[in-house]
Amino acid sequence: MIPVAFDYIRPSTVDEAVAALGSADEGKVLAGGQSLLPVLRLRLAAPTVLVDLGGVPGLSGVRLEGDTLVIGAMTTHAEVAASDLVRQHAPLLAAAAGTVGDRQVRHRGTLGGSLAHADPAADLPAVAAALDATFVVQGPAGSRTIAAADFAVDLFTTALAPDDVLVEVRLPSTAGWATHYEKFHRTAQAWAIVGVAVAVRRDNGGIGSARIALTNMGPVPHRPGQVEAALSGAPAAQPAIAEACAAVADGTAPVDDLSASADYRRELARVLTTRAVCRALGV
Repeated sequence: MIPVAFDYIRPSTVDEAVAALGSADEGKVLAGGQSLLPVLRLRLAAPTVLVDLGGVPGLSGVRLEGDTLVIGAMTTHAEVAASDLVRQHAPLLAAAAGTVGDRQVRHRGTLGGSLAHADPAADLPAVAAALDATFVVQGPAGSRTIAAADFAVDLFTTALAPDDVLVEVRLPSTAGWATHYEKFHRTAQAWAIVGVAVAVRRDNGGIGSARIALTNMGPVPHRPGQVEAALSGAPAAQPAIAEACAAVADGTAPVDDLSASADYRRELARVLTTRAVCRALGV
């Protein structure tokens, strides 16, 4: 299909992008376009203005500020996966970014675009939630931050206002943590039927603390706090981990669709979470 007609604006600054979105009846941000362009072609979105961030300098790249990893929103998945800084300070994100789509998608799609699109089956929103990320957003009133826990609010819906631009993602360093991203999908390029992001800190041979987030177990990434609490202080052994992860699907809202039933997703979440924690710890 052919998208509806729209105006195209390529600003040179974030302020210009914010102003263009604010003056539009229905504006959309174009980052990598790997999610937006198919939506436009299917006419599931009909913006009057498309604001292309490709000409705005300073929105991509990775840097370290103290113990905080800072990643520009326009940094591609391939750049995230290949970055030595990301591999050292957020290895979970590097690993997950390397599983997104296929090579073409990873070289065009962006970290910020994926997070702002808020697809419940996308890999990176759950990873950002597990890593307690903070999102830096610029709007008409200036810059502000949004915690990952507050960013995704519903299906394909975030806390971004219509004239906000996601500028960067800030992650506390998890260097030294044991991490793993596990997902189940039917084909190599398919969306995750269920995914699990895990970061575990060892303590005296056991588990000191754990962060877990689930992909595609509801409209937004799910943090199973009861499982994180159960894992904290548990032995780093498969039986104890399996027992702690048994209730990981409690409080989730998976859907029935052509890929899997809700019950199947609940069982997958239990199996994959146990597997992810064990693989992170090497047990």
